[in-house]
Amino acid sequence: MKYYTLPPSPRLAKFVKAFWVLEHDVQSGTPYIHRTLADGFAELVFHYKGRFDEIISADQTTSSFSSGIHGQSQTFRRFIIQEDFGIFGVYLYPFAIPALLGIPADEVTNEMPDLHALLGNKGKELEDKMMLAADHVARVEIISSFLEACLVKNRAYEPAVFSVINHIIENKGLTNVRELAAQNFLSTRQFERKFKAFSGFSPKLFSRITRFQSALGAYGRLDKSLTEIAYECGYYDQSHFIHDFKAFSGQHPRFYFSGKAEGTEYRDV
Repeated sequence: MKYYTLPPSPRLAKFVKAFWVLEHDVQSGTPYIHRTLADGFAELVFHYKGRFDEIISADQTTSSFSSGIHGQSQTFRRFIIQEDFGIFGVYLYPFAIPALLGIPADEVTNEMPDLHALLGNKGKELEDKMMLAADHVARVEIISSFLEACLVKNRAYEPAVFSVINHIIENKGLTNVRELAAQNFLSTRQFERKFKAFSGFSPKLFSRITRFQSALGAYGRLDKSLTEIAYECGYYDQSHFIHDFKAFSGQHPRFYFSGKAEGTEYRDV
C-alpha cells in the first residue's frame, strides 16, 4: 500500500489542509475494506483507478461515486473493493465548502454527493481532467487551479467564524461554546446558527468530533494506555472516551489502537 500527502499552495493553505494519495494492489480473492471515521473536515475525492462499493449491511452494497465530496461526518462508513485502486483526495478545512463552492456546509453533512450532481457540467469537466491526468503533480495543478478560481468567484467570507473553527481545531476540541459566542458578540443561538452554516455541525458536536480526531493521533503509540490517551485528549474518564470513540468509529479504541482494525493499513505505511 502507498499513502502520502502533498502540501497546498500558500494561496489555498487557509482552505486546504493537504492533498493525499492512496494506492493499493488488491490480492485476488482478498477484498480490501476501508472504513472512514467521523471527521469535521470534508474531502474532495477522485477514484482515478478502481471503484469502491459502500457496505450498507451484511448482505447489501451500493456503488460509490467516481468523484465527489465526502462531507464532514459524525459517524463511520465502510467500503469494499476487489480490484487495484488509486484515490486522490483534497482534505478541506470545515469552512472550505461554503467559501470555495458557495454551498452551506450543513448541506453536505453526513452526505457523499457525486461531483457532477453537485456542480453540474463544471463538476464533470473537473472529474474528466483529474481522471485523465498524467500523474499526481498534474492533478495537484488541475485541482489547485479549479479551487483558486472558486476562491476568486466566491467571496462570502465570515472571518470571525473561520477564526473560531480554527481555534477549536487548534485546541483539539477543548473549548467553551458560551465563551466563544461572547467573544464574537453573539447570542449562543446566533453563534450556533452561523457556526453550523460554515462547519456543518453545532459547536458542541464539532468539538466532540475534533477531540475524537485528536485521539486518533495516538495510533501507533503502544506505550500509551487508553486512560492516558483519554486524559491527554481532555476526556473526563476512560468510559467517556470509549463511548465517544465507539460512536464515531464503530470500534472499541483498544481494538483500533491494536493495529488490527480494518481501514487502518494506510496509517502503518
